[in-house]
Amino acid sequence: MCVSLRGGERIYVNGAVLRVDRKVTLELINDVAFLLEGQVMQVADARTPLRQLYFVVQLLLMSPHDIDEAKAVYREQHCALVAITENQEILRGLEAVEDLVEAKRYYEALRKLRALFEIEQSILNGLMMLDETA
Repeated sequence: MCVSLRGGERIYVNGAVLRVDRKVTLELINDVAFLLEGQVMQVADARTPLRQLYFVVQLLLMSPHDIDEAKAVYREQHCALVAITENQEILRGLEAVEDLVEAKRYYEALRKLRALFEIEQSILNGLMMLDETA
């Protein structure tokens, strides 16, 4: 797999942070866990339940040598989300995320979670509209 980076951009590979000083293309020859800088969620951006779960899965990917605590937090948040979620598409997505996390396919789990953000936002917007009319 080839990954192109701009000068100054970072990539997180198997827990290591790499920053390039010029435009470069990296060829990842073996199976590695990586995350591009633009895909990294900051703590301040983890404001919704799915974004918080994304942040925890991100920790699993970025810190592969210290995942026990993050895995426990993931389990707690995932179970809580499944328990309170009524939207079937989000529930199916959370089931897929669980399968991917169990298989240690964290990058794909993050992609699946990002795909659910729009649905979550629609639900949250609808709840805010209900609060405003009450």
